[in-house]
Amino acid sequence: MENGVSRRRFLTLTGKMVAAGMLVPLGSLIGLSNGARAAAPKTDWPKVWEGKQWGFVVDTEKCIGCARCVKACKEENGVPMDEEVYRTWVERYVETGNGVSIDSPNGGLDFPPLGSSTKKQFFVPKLCNQCENPPCVQVCPVGATYRTGDGVILVDAARCVGCRYCIQACPYGARFLHPKTHVADKCNWCYHRVSKGMKPACVTVCPVGARKFGNLKDHDDPVTEIVEKERIRGLKPEKGTKPQVFYTGLDEVVM
Repeated sequence: MENGVSRRRFLTLTGKMVAAGMLVPLGSLIGLSNGARAAAPKTDWPKVWEGKQWGFVVDTEKCIGCARCVKACKEENGVPMDEEVYRTWVERYVETGNGVSIDSPNGGLDFPPLGSSTKKQFFVPKLCNQCENPPCVQVCPVGATYRTGDGVILVDAARCVGCRYCIQACPYGARFLHPKTHVADKCNWCYHRVSKGMKPACVTVCPVGARKFGNLKDHDDPVTEIVEKERIRGLKPEKGTKPQVFYTGLDEVVM
């Protein structure tokens, strides 16, 4: 298995988990949708989910590449500042006479100065797309990755075995193996904040309002109005994942 445990070691580990009753039968996973298997002990979660379907809008024409969002995300979610792993990052697209180049040094925290040959530049924040049809959920062999009733993909660290299947399955490069906990990690839209009625940390620190977060089931929500009224897209539509991060002003080169 590339970038993960060996096939033999993984099968051995899986066999031990089955014997110990730790591995959830596939049939039961299919029968429990929208993260119900993980939400069962949390009796208040159905109330938290009621009438909500979260969505995220990124305005690439507003983003200035300050990367305050990257720093705030790391501080809020315990992502090591001294490690090159990110729940969200900012990519810079630079057009010169030789074409378009893309860089994201230190997740966008350390962009170097541009050369004199630059014709155009723009920034594109990236994060987990909280897909409606998430491949990461489909490939997880132990049910550690799941989708909540309000549309957020979470990782149960107690279940995760670090096999990296989900990391390889994500078409957006949004997942990583946490260097301290050694389990899969990614952006979860600061779910610990969202479930309490707060905004994700990256949204609150953006100085230009390039990041917006809201309830897609509320037709009066500014985010819903943007998604419904403007020409707006998610990344890599050909993958069929139905991402819930939508981009306005997105250049064709990014798709």
